[in-house]
Amino acid sequence: MKDIILTGDRPTGNLHLGHYVGSIKNRLKFQNQGDFDKFYIMIADTQALTDNADRVDKVKNNIIQVAIDYISAGIDPEKVTIFIQSLVPELFEMTSYFMNLVTVSRLQRNPTIKDEIKQRGFVKSMPVGFLTYPVSQAADILAFKSTIVPVGEDQLPMIEQTREIVNSFNYTYKPEKTVFAMPKAILPESAVCKRLPGLDGKVKMSKSAGNAIYLCDDKATIKQKIMSAYTDPNHIKVSDPGQIEGNIVFSYLDAFCEDQHFAKFLPDYKNLDELKAHYQRGGLGDVKVKLFLNNIIQELLAPVREKREYLIKHINDIYEMLFENSKKASLVANQTLTEMKDAMGLDYKKLLK
Repeated sequence: MKDIILTGDRPTGNLHLGHYVGSIKNRLKFQNQGDFDKFYIMIADTQALTDNADRVDKVKNNIIQVAIDYISAGIDPEKVTIFIQSLVPELFEMTSYFMNLVTVSRLQRNPTIKDEIKQRGFVKSMPVGFLTYPVSQAADILAFKSTIVPVGEDQLPMIEQTREIVNSFNYTYKPEKTVFAMPKAILPESAVCKRLPGLDGKVKMSKSAGNAIYLCDDKATIKQKIMSAYTDPNHIKVSDPGQIEGNIVFSYLDAFCEDQHFAKFLPDYKNLDELKAHYQRGGLGDVKVKLFLNNIIQELLAPVREKREYLIKHINDIYEMLFENSKKASLVANQTLTEMKDAMGLDYKKLLK
């Protein structure tokens, strides 16, 4: 049996380059290889509400924006089932059963939860839904018996939590046959792509930090953001030796630059190693390097922008696709839920004579 792939994003805003290198590139690779049984991408609107309960319109309106970003970036709805989380009610029932298999202290130890609690200022007052969203995420993965979950590095604790829930379910209910597959996380190959830093030099590019280049950004916005990106603060003169480590421009070149880009945009150098060496010994200004990066990113995002413009004109078709796919996803999740309840002894129809 081939793999079943599931991944997704919270619709709290448009997708950015961190999403692209962190997960979308892997999704495109799997999609184009075609070596899978089923491939699901979930727009996690319910999960987004765990810290946006008072901003329902924001979440609702971004569902279509995220779907457009997916398709613009190359995700093919003919090969991949893109669906909306809240339109699959079976996921909520599965979540409620899984909550009985996880302790509060275990959720509080989840590294991703701990980091996000600090980011969102939830140290003193945290919604219950936010604390338990790793359980909801486990239900999302297990409902479709997913074997592969392409994620960024920060999501690894969520996959580990899901694997623990599978073990707890099997230990508690001892099903006669396996109900859930044991999912495996797939990370980007490049280290910098696992957690692309923000333009401001912060650890991670994110929507909430406002330090991102979005897939929908226009040419002028992209250039403005790149030209203001954090570099080496001690590289004041062109003649000064420059630092590569912690230099956001070079981090992005590590993520996006290929040898072919030099022949096209910067023929003075053969490859990135030569460019780095020149910068480190001095004699190479930040503006030249930033303009090179700008050309690379503009080339990457130009077809994405063009396709997005077309999709916006056919937005009703995308809504219809999402609604139809959510019905299909619900049927699959319902079958898994039935198997789950049977293993738990919750099949009350058997009591009827």
